[in-house]
Amino acid sequence: MPSPAVAFAALVTLIPFLAEAFLPGKLASVTRTLPTGVRLFAPAVLCIPYLLIASQSGTFHWSRLALYAFLPVAIAILMWQAARIDPDQHGNWRDFLVLATLGLAVDLRWFEHAWPAQLVVFNKMLLLDAGIYAFLAVRQLDGAGFNLRLRPRDIVIGLREFTLYAPIAIVLGLGIGFLHRHGSLPSLLRLAGAFLFTFFFIAVPEELFFRGWLQNLLERRVGRLPALLVTAVLFGLSHWNKRALHFNWRYVLLAAIAGIFYGRAWRQDRRVAASSITHASIDTVWSFWLR
Repeated sequence: MPSPAVAFAALVTLIPFLAEAFLPGKLASVTRTLPTGVRLFAPAVLCIPYLLIASQSGTFHWSRLALYAFLPVAIAILMWQAARIDPDQHGNWRDFLVLATLGLAVDLRWFEHAWPAQLVVFNKMLLLDAGIYAFLAVRQLDGAGFNLRLRPRDIVIGLREFTLYAPIAIVLGLGIGFLHRHGSLPSLLRLAGAFLFTFFFIAVPEELFFRGWLQNLLERRVGRLPALLVTAVLFGLSHWNKRALHFNWRYVLLAAIAGIFYGRAWRQDRRVAASSITHASIDTVWSFWLR
């Protein structure tokens, strides 16, 4: 059982994520009623999970507390400025600066050393919360599609793109030696648990970032097809250091191709839920049968 400190930290971390995922637009409507100063400094509460866990584990540093307090505030301020300067949401340099900061912080693991090894997932989720608050509550970015109240159509679209990508991934992945067959037949409970964990903690965060925010904004600047391809390439490159100490070109290639199908699933109805189903299905199959 997690300690009370970890449980409360998890609750604080999950509230913005779950509130926006299942009550889309509610966070924005609440923040609109707040004075500007309160609205912009409110995300400083995201330092609370770090404070609780670091105090319990004996790894507390004031500089790290300041980071988790002020970085979400700085991001919110940039998005508030972007909303004022770019009300038509064509995409402002502030949008892409925030995306680059959040993406590199996760990909290069800039802040993970602040956490006990078994709790580093908090770092990713807190950065995601900062992005959710800034883009969806302050910037109020249209068309992100962050709504996890699943519709049958989301499942159909997600599984369609999975079905289209799977043969390509299997043939190419086995051919270049990235995928390796291994037989295991997990129980349905274990399979469902793996899918749900992957869906909520890997697929949804990545799909919201790459498709709901990045591809969405790029479409306004360069058009649908270039945005799809650029986002897919950047998604592939974000895997360059996964499961290898050097540039993992095989993973980058397979992930970039997967990104095309994730992007197709998202842009069909502009729904993160659909692309997350594709993403989670591929990752689950890979982890059980082809890793």
